[in-house]
Amino acid sequence: MPLALLALAISAFAIGTTEFVTTGLLQDIAHDLSITIPQAGYLTSGYALGVVVSAPILTILLARFNRKHTLVFLILLFIMGSVISAQAETFKQLMFGRVLSAFCHGAFFGIGAVVATTVVAPNKKASAIALMFTGLTLANVVGVPLGTFFGQNFGWRTAFWAITLLGILGFIGLTLLVPKQISERSSILSELAVFKRPQVWLALMMTAVGFSGLLASFAYISPMMTEVAGFAPENLAWILSIYGIGLVIGNIVAAKFADKALIPTILTLLTLLVLVLVLFTYTIHIKPLAIITVFLLGAIGFGTIPPLQMYVMEKAAGAPTLASAANISAFNLGASGGVWLGGIAINAGYGFVSPNWIGAITTGVGLLITIYAVRQKRTLVLENGSCSK
Repeated sequence: MPLALLALAISAFAIGTTEFVTTGLLQDIAHDLSITIPQAGYLTSGYALGVVVSAPILTILLARFNRKHTLVFLILLFIMGSVISAQAETFKQLMFGRVLSAFCHGAFFGIGAVVATTVVAPNKKASAIALMFTGLTLANVVGVPLGTFFGQNFGWRTAFWAITLLGILGFIGLTLLVPKQISERSSILSELAVFKRPQVWLALMMTAVGFSGLLASFAYISPMMTEVAGFAPENLAWILSIYGIGLVIGNIVAAKFADKALIPTILTLLTLLVLVLVLFTYTIHIKPLAIITVFLLGAIGFGTIPPLQMYVMEKAAGAPTLASAANISAFNLGASGGVWLGGIAINAGYGFVSPNWIGAITTGVGLLITIYAVRQKRTLVLENGSCSK
C-alpha cells in the first residue's frame, strides 16, 4: 500500500470516529445536557449538514493550493473542532464543535479521494478509494466502540478528548507520509464546468437519496438495540463493533467488484440495502437475528461508498476534485435527511423501529434514480453512436 494511502486512512480513522461516536452516546449526552434523544440525534445530522455546506465551498477556496498542504490544514481544523466538543457545556457549544469538525470532513475526503486515485494503477482506483475509507470503517470497528466505552464509563467528553489525540496522529501522518509531489492545482472554472453535465447531477442524487437509508436506521441504533431488542446499554460497544466489522468487509469487497463492474455493483448494493432495512423491522425483535442484521446493514450500506464515489468521479472526468467533494456533501446530505426523517417518525409516535421503514423507502427512491441514470446514459451512448454513423 502506498504510504500516502496510509496517511489518508489514519486521518479518515480520526474523522470517522468523531462522525459516528455520538450514536453510541445518545442517552449519555441527552441526560447530561437535558435534551431529548431525538435532539441528541441531531448532533449527527448537524455534523452531516456541516459537511454538506462546507465541502464544495472549501474545495473551491482551496483549489489553488498544494493538495498536501490543503489536507494538513483541514486536519488542523478538525482538531480545533474536537477540542471545542470536548469542552462543551451546552448543546449549542457541542453542536458548534461538531460543525467545525465537519468543515474538515467533506473537503478532506473529496480531495483525498482524488489523491488516492493518483497513486495507484487505473484499474485499482475504486480499491484505492476503499483503502482510504478503510480508516473510516475501522473507526466504526475500533474508534466508535472504544469511544462509546470510555464515554459511558468516564463521561462522554472523554471520547472527544481521545478523538483530539487521533486527529493529532492524522496530522503527523499527513505531514510525514504524503509526498510533496502531490501538488496539482485545479482550475476553478474547469471544476465548475463539470456541473453542466446532467449525469453529474444524477450521480449526486443517486448518492444523496440512495445512502440516506443507512443513517436513517443507524443514527438510532442505540435506542433500537436497548429499548426494542432488549440489550443492556453496556452491550452497545460490542454491537457497534459487529456493525464496524461489516463496514470493513463491505467496503473492501464492494470496491473489488466495482473495479470490475461499477454500475451492476451499485444497483445490487442499493437493492440489498432496501431489503435489509425492511428485514430489520422484523429481526430487531429477535436478538441473534438483530445482530446479524446489524452486520449486514454495515456491510451493504458502507459498501455503496467506493462505487458511488468512483461513479461521480467518472462522470466528472477531467476535473473531478469539486465533484468528488460535492459527492461527500451528497453522502452527508442523505445522512442528515435520513436522521431527520427517522427522528420525525419517532416523535410522531411510530416507535424506534420506524426509521428502518423510512430508510427502506428513501433508499428505494435512490435505486429508482440510479436505474433512470443508467438508462439515460445508455440512451446517450446509442444516440451518439447513431450520430457518428
